[in-house]
Amino acid sequence: MAIARLFLMGFVVLSVVYACLWFFFRARRREKLEATWDAGKGDGSRAQFVRAGLERYHRPLKRNLILGVYVLPTAALALLIYLTNSA
Repeated sequence: MAIARLFLMGFVVLSVVYACLWFFFRARRREKLEATWDAGKGDGSRAQFVRAGLERYHRPLKRNLILGVYVLPTAALALLIYLTNSA
């Protein structure tokens, strides 16, 4: 029961981290796209250029954040618990 509570609380904390990183990285990407368009390297209107760039950025960002925020820490914690209990 205690391990289930640990994983539930971990999931909540990791979800907050995921959301914060999601907004941070999207804001950084938006600023870079706007700077690129302002430098005269973008096609069409500014809003369309930024929207298209963010859509291309969405899938890799989501995949990498899920891997880095949920999968790796959970696997590391599970490995740590396994190694601690097996010794």
